[in-house]
This record gives sequence, C-alpha cells and structure tokens, in this order.
Amino acid sequence: MNPKVETALIVAPRMWKSSKNYHNSIEEISLLSSTLGVKVKGVIEQKINTINPTYFIGSGKAKQVVEQAKLLGVNYIIFDEDLSPVQTKNFQKLNKDIKLLDRPGVILEIFFRNAKSKESKTQVELARLQYQLPRLTRLWTHLERQMGGFGTRAGAGETQIEVDRRIIRKKISLLKKKLKSIDSERQVQSKKRKSFFRTSFVGYTNVGKSSLMKSVTKSDVLIRNQLFATLDTTVRRLFIGNNNYVLLSDTVGFIRNLPDNLIASFKSTLQEVVDSDLLLIVLDANSKDLFNEIETIKSVLQEINANEIDYKYVFNKIDLVDADKISYLKQSFPDSLMVSATRSLQVSDIKDTISEKYDKWISALKSP
Repeated sequence: MNPKVETALIVAPRMWKSSKNYHNSIEEISLLSSTLGVKVKGVIEQKINTINPTYFIGSGKAKQVVEQAKLLGVNYIIFDEDLSPVQTKNFQKLNKDIKLLDRPGVILEIFFRNAKSKESKTQVELARLQYQLPRLTRLWTHLERQMGGFGTRAGAGETQIEVDRRIIRKKISLLKKKLKSIDSERQVQSKKRKSFFRTSFVGYTNVGKSSLMKSVTKSDVLIRNQLFATLDTTVRRLFIGNNNYVLLSDTVGFIRNLPDNLIASFKSTLQEVVDSDLLLIVLDANSKDLFNEIETIKSVLQEINANEIDYKYVFNKIDLVDADKISYLKQSFPDSLMVSATRSLQVSDIKDTISEKYDKWISALKSP
C-alpha cells in the first residue's frame, strides 16, 4: 500500500520594485517541496508594497490563503519567504489542521533528512532547534511529530510549552558543546593540511560539484541528482605531475535564503573553504537565474569570510546549452572554464588551472 502523499499550497509574495526573479524562485521552492516528498497542488502569488508584520501578506489575503488551502485539501501551506516567529504563530491560529512551513523551514527539513555523519547531524539538529524555539506553540503539531514530542508533564504553575522550551534550550546548549569538540578535531586535521595547496568546489546546490570532483580526481564520491545530497566536506588528493599533489574539497551547496542558523552551525564544515588557496565556483550553464545564483554564492562566501580568496568560475553542463549561450557566457565571464562532468568535456581544464595556480603558489613560497 502506497504511503499517503503530502500536498502543499505555495504562497509567493511579490514585492513591488524588487529585482528578484519570482518565476525561478517559485520553481525552486517547488523543487525544494518535491525533494521533501510534498506535491504542490497550487501557487498563490501576491503583490505587496510592504511586509505585513502580522501575516507577511495582508490579513484578508491570509484568510483567503487558508480557505484556498482547505478547498484544495492540502497538508501544508509553504511560504516562499522567511516568516518571523510572530507571523508563523498568527498563521497557525487561522487554522490548526494545516501545517505551515516557510522557505528556511523547508531547507532545514531537507538538511535534516540528508544528514549522515555525526558532524552534519549535530549541525543540522542545532540549527533546527534554534529555528524552532521561538516558533514553538501548541498549534505547531508537525514539530512535535518531527521531534518525537516531549513526554514531560508540566509542573505546578508551569505550562507544557514552558517545559518544552526549557528542554530545547538544554539540548541547544549540549549540541553547542558537542560541536565545539567536533570543531577542535577538525582544526587538528586542518593544521595537518596547511602545508598543502588547497582548492575547493563551491556553488549552488545540484550544479554538479560532486560529479566534477569524481571526474577530476577519479575517486569514489557520492553523486545524486537532488538538492543538498552533499552535506559533509569531502577531501581528495589530486596529483598534478612530478609526484606533486594538491587537496581538492567538495562541500555543501548554497541556495537563496539559506537559514542563518544553518550557516552558523556549518561554519566548521565550511572552514575547508575558508582555508582554501583557490575556489572553483561551479555554476550551471543552463541556469535561468544565473546572476541571482552568483549573488547568493558571493553572499555566503562573505558570510564565512571567504570572499577575498582567489577564485575562478566553472560553468558545468555545457552539453545542455547551444553555441550562442556558450558564446554569451564566454563574453560575460572571459576567464571562466566551460566543462561537462557527465560528458567529460574539457574537465582537464580544471586540473590545468589548479596546476597553474599551484606553480604560482610554490614560486611565492620560495621567493624571499
């Protein structure tokens, strides 16, 4: 018997005078929902001048959204925005049966499902609890299901919600201590690598970084055609001739509105990027929203203090675009590389670039 398919109504507020590409953003939130196994049954777009502090959108429109969700019989209302805890609670009060998720909440849930190692599980759990704490209400039943519920009974004069919050704060404190210990281990590993030239693949999620990693290093790397398949940093040796090798890393992909708590929790994992001598910023040559994706990547790199590192753009999936698009990309990004990991097209250019940068790095070390 097939499990019940969960369904959602997406709400996509459009800000007047915004440069945001809403069509691509809706496609992305739909793909994020699909990654969670949630089928999108409808999309509501709403143009707004200012953000309503109560519901993000106007109160009348908020009630219309809930009524539409009831008519469609969906399980979720998913906002393609970051809702404040107050806005979340107010929406939940409009209907106790339909669950509400905003964009950061969806991303956190995907990370939670994909976390495999001790480190990534700890990082994601910490980020989720920090996200959930200010949003915890008796109405948000899906959080109780996700977290297994809290079995403690409220004491005299103490509500259950206060008990839940105290338990979450205690768990957050324990997870922070655990992450400090993991971070110390990572720093020891990082010190051992300081004498090597280090390169990292960075970029938007699902652009083929892991495929490029496998193609360039000829190593066994997890490859899945899904968002955020890679959460842990993978480091491999890349031999570049004359018995010399560099260290090549592949880490978690970026996306718009990556939750701040998630970036903070993953800073130790992303330290490999910060310690790199060269960043290979991988982009999808077939993307419809290229410049916004580049802005997102730059924003995250700045957030983790990696924006001053030498970098080169690598356009992957060139086998999916025509000659005109390739010509346009070469004119817009004259020093970039054009490759295809799946077809092994011009992948050797990546190794040549790394070798060239390595030679300059060695020369700088030898110079007085």
